[in-house]
Amino acid sequence: MQPKERILEKTFTLFHKQGYNATGINQIIEEAKVAKASFYQHFKSKEDLCVAFLEKRHSFWFDELLKFTVNAEDLNAKVVASFDFLVFMNKKENFRGCSFLNILSEIPSDNTKILNVIQSHKNDLRAYFLEIVTDELVSDHIYLLFESCIIESQLFKSNQLIEQSKKIIQTLILK
Repeated sequence: MQPKERILEKTFTLFHKQGYNATGINQIIEEAKVAKASFYQHFKSKEDLCVAFLEKRHSFWFDELLKFTVNAEDLNAKVVASFDFLVFMNKKENFRGCSFLNILSEIPSDNTKILNVIQSHKNDLRAYFLEIVTDELVSDHIYLLFESCIIESQLFKSNQLIEQSKKIIQTLILK
């Protein structure tokens, strides 16, 4: 693997598990086994590395979501499967939550470079639900349930509210 890929791979793990602020450039350089000059050849700053991480995380996360929901029999099943995906990710990632929201809580409010990537990810998720459920109000309601499930399941280390949300969604969609 080339140095840039090693840096991103290590960042993918460290930022997601430890957080943005708790992960230092020196730790990434050491664990990726690259020279400091090599790091700065590919990334001008930790902020630029974070943007690259979030872009990679976005692709990974949506690829996993789409793979998880591809066999849903109909649109209703696809929405429910999206919530099952959260249960799957919680098990896989030990209730670590949303990397985008975790980083949002760590950056200064004026960091528009990172904020724009986070907003883009959330806009894509909102569009994903709107594509499935064409009623914008219902779609937004599902999106908000989905987002709150991510946060609540991380907070309580439980999938209980995800299961409750699936029941709520059934009543929303069937109306």
